[in-house]
Amino acid sequence: MTAGELAAEFDVSKPTMSAHFTVLKDANLVDATKDGKSVIYRIKLSVLEDALLGFAAAFGLGSTSDSEKEETGQ
Repeated sequence: MTAGELAAEFDVSKPTMSAHFTVLKDANLVDATKDGKSVIYRIKLSVLEDALLGFAAAFGLGSTSDSEKEETGQ
């Protein structure tokens, strides 16, 4: 989505959205490409997936490995 399309979905100012976009880019969670006067943002799903899996593992959530399933007979 473009920055304008994303900003239209939230009840915050454009400068605030710009600051959030900068944080997301700096965290390597999104790609930003310039297209004329617009900036197109794309989420980096592999980075998000890694973060979510790490979060789940930290709380003991997520799937068990195949070897663990064999050991428990699952």
